[in-house]
Amino acid sequence: MPPSTLLSPSELSYLHTSLSLDPPIRPDARSPTTFRPLVAETDLLPTTNGSARLCFADGSEAIVGVKAEVERTVGASNTSDNVRSHDDEDTKMHSAEENMDEERGRQARGKGQDSWIEVTIDMPGFGRDDDGVVVFLAQMLQEGLVADGGLRDRLWIGWGWHWKIYVDVYPLPLLSLTTHLALLATKLPAPISRIDEDPLFNDDWDAAEPLYPSSSSEHTAKPPFTLLVISVGDNIFFDPSREELAVADAVCAVTVATIAATVSIGKRREGAPKLRLLSLRTIDPPARLAAAASTNEGEDDQGAWRPARGGMKRGIVGKMVKKVLEAGGVGEEVMTGLEGFYDG
Repeated sequence: MPPSTLLSPSELSYLHTSLSLDPPIRPDARSPTTFRPLVAETDLLPTTNGSARLCFADGSEAIVGVKAEVERTVGASNTSDNVRSHDDEDTKMHSAEENMDEERGRQARGKGQDSWIEVTIDMPGFGRDDDGVVVFLAQMLQEGLVADGGLRDRLWIGWGWHWKIYVDVYPLPLLSLTTHLALLATKLPAPISRIDEDPLFNDDWDAAEPLYPSSSSEHTAKPPFTLLVISVGDNIFFDPSREELAVADAVCAVTVATIAATVSIGKRREGAPKLRLLSLRTIDPPARLAAAASTNEGEDDQGAWRPARGGMKRGIVGKMVKKVLEAGGVGEEVMTGLEGFYDG
């Protein structure tokens, strides 16, 4: 569904021409990589494990709530194949809590499942949860969250048990960035049981553990996030406004995450990117879903809006991805800005 805009075909044509210039001219005078001013807050929903809200200056906003519950893992078994001997480890694990946490994290690697993360989106104007637009956006967001693998592994509690998290998004703008902040703010009750026991938790909420522990290290894992990128002519734009989306030649959703913490600083070359690509989705530009304007026979059609037809150029896709992933690029700027919003 095309975003609603009150611009006429001639105005759309003028906007497309302005955005195609070198350098381009955006309606609000932003540079191609500049985001609109945002206001953010976290922990605003008291009944959730984590929540966040992002708001534009024009009043449009996105709210995300994250809730978690304990579930039994289907098909899990506590066998000699997946539980190693505790002959000498029992004493260590019970003598020091940090040893238990290290053991739990080591055992959890690769055991997470995509089904442990469920995303729902509530969009005004769409009365059904199975509407194609709603389903597509929910799948796009969930795809980024599960592609990293790190989030689902963090939900593993022990043999036979896991956390299941429900991510509820309302409404549409900045849904991925808001979800990123909500996951950073999410806390889970601290486990006091061993990994081979039925789960028991500390009932003191002040002792709850963050899903993503805060750290000053650049290699600390962070939730994935998705950026909406458009192209007009040969120019690339981030954080497009509704009017800019209406004249976009191509639209992409680029999902990225931080480089794994297992990659040591010594093995990374200086100036190497800190982000990695998780998924890339092309989206039909709204202009292609709208009928091209036509003129009466014999009239000059120079001012009529005629959206571009055809596929997306591979060079444009590569240019979008490069601007997001390159060292000091847009992706790193967004990650730094999000960390500034949330003071863990």
